[in-house]
Amino acid sequence: MLTLKSVQSGYGRAPVLKGISFHVRPGEVVTLIGANGAGKTTALSTISGLLPARKGVIEFAGQDLTRMPPERIVTLGLALVPEGRRVFRSLSVTANLELGAFYRKDKKAVRQDIEELRTRFPILKERARQAAGTLSGGEQQILAIGRALMARPKLLMLDEPSMGLAPQMVTRVYDILRDLKKGGTTILLVEQNARAALKVADRGYVLETGRIILDGTAAELQEDPEVQRAYLGKGYREVWE
Repeated sequence: MLTLKSVQSGYGRAPVLKGISFHVRPGEVVTLIGANGAGKTTALSTISGLLPARKGVIEFAGQDLTRMPPERIVTLGLALVPEGRRVFRSLSVTANLELGAFYRKDKKAVRQDIEELRTRFPILKERARQAAGTLSGGEQQILAIGRALMARPKLLMLDEPSMGLAPQMVTRVYDILRDLKKGGTTILLVEQNARAALKVADRGYVLETGRIILDGTAAELQEDPEVQRAYLGKGYREVWE
């Protein structure tokens, strides 16, 4: 579904991605893990068209995204839940959901999708008229996921969905990701929380200073001594189990 081939990008003169290549198959959950500053967010921004690729090729569902504007990329079925949620704080919860479907013309179907999301995530119904900025961090994350789903994406990308959340809300967010996975949603997940990411992912790539240094199934990465040392920490197995 998604393929990156030797993609380079960065900000100003500073290179961040230094020729990364990876792929995501339909129905998979694939995670990019790595320390802060490794290039994970840059990778999602480049795929989304928010940051232009300097070199390489990005293909999605058979189409070349490399020079495509972000608003066009969304219409192809690729949606991003950005780092920090980025909800429209002064607008209501419902208005945020509606903006997730900004390009869709099927207004009746949009209303039906909002009702389905309210059933799936009751907080979106309970707080429908409330300003999004007054929600808790975890509630905003659920709203941001719902807003992205309003685009009916073929591929859902999430950037650090557990960042800044209480442990209980991290569990809730990852329960949502498991439900989406069971429903067949293809997901590309960026996380510093490698333990949580590898528990839900099928495969993963380890990104370090703009390069992919390791890849494998989630189980293989869990057992890799370097991943254990650098990203899972002492006692990870006890927490895992």
